[in-house]
Amino acid sequence: MKSYVVKLGGHALDTLRPNSDVLVALARDVETLRDESTHVVIVHGGGPQIQALLDAVGLESRFHEGLRVTDEVTVEFVAMALSQVNLHLVAALNRAGLASAGVSGVDGSLLTASALGPPWGRVGAVPKVDCSLIETLWASGVTPVVSSISTDEWGELVNCNADVAAGALAGALQAEALILLSDVDQLRTDPLDENTSLALVTRDDVRRLFDNGSIRDGMRPKMNAALDALEGGARRVLVANGTRAHALRDALAGSTKSTEVVP
Repeated sequence: MKSYVVKLGGHALDTLRPNSDVLVALARDVETLRDESTHVVIVHGGGPQIQALLDAVGLESRFHEGLRVTDEVTVEFVAMALSQVNLHLVAALNRAGLASAGVSGVDGSLLTASALGPPWGRVGAVPKVDCSLIETLWASGVTPVVSSISTDEWGELVNCNADVAAGALAGALQAEALILLSDVDQLRTDPLDENTSLALVTRDDVRRLFDNGSIRDGMRPKMNAALDALEGGARRVLVANGTRAHALRDALAGSTKSTEVVP
């Protein structure tokens, strides 16, 4: 059976209420794919929620190359924020009629990653993936909703970037596609100029854009995830704006602005 890995993040997660148009539409899109004998796993981030919690407890936020610098104290609050996002997201999807279950990278040793160390601290490298739990949930007719908090080989928490986690999952599952839904429409050669948006790129194109500095900030982990997914066996990667209702359906159909990354 075909499988898709859908990563939901950025301001696409601003509204986690059960009646959110975006989440209700996502549930329907995934249900349609399930009816077509296609498995889906959803991976979510939670940057705004993490930021809000860190602000509330007075912890500084710093980023390096698009990744949140995470010390041993911060990783605990990251885990708390992602757990909250997971609960609300699963509640909304279930209410919309999509049978789903929330898990983290810790559950069933789904994701295991070494900490990168300085300057990132407890940020996880590209994780090793054990797909057993995902496949068990699929066999039960349940859509997995994955928080990317994970552990290292000693069982200590690491903050895996959700894009990176989704890319590793897509490669391990040899997914038909990895769909990265956030709050941007497309990859651009100039991040500040909408006229430089790209509809189709290859892995070599992406590497050139890394080399010339066009890919930066939050787009870095997305494009690294795209490369990881393709190198692991996924067939293609789509980047689209997940703040719109039915973004998943429309990205797959090619009826909305998106960037497709192919081998």
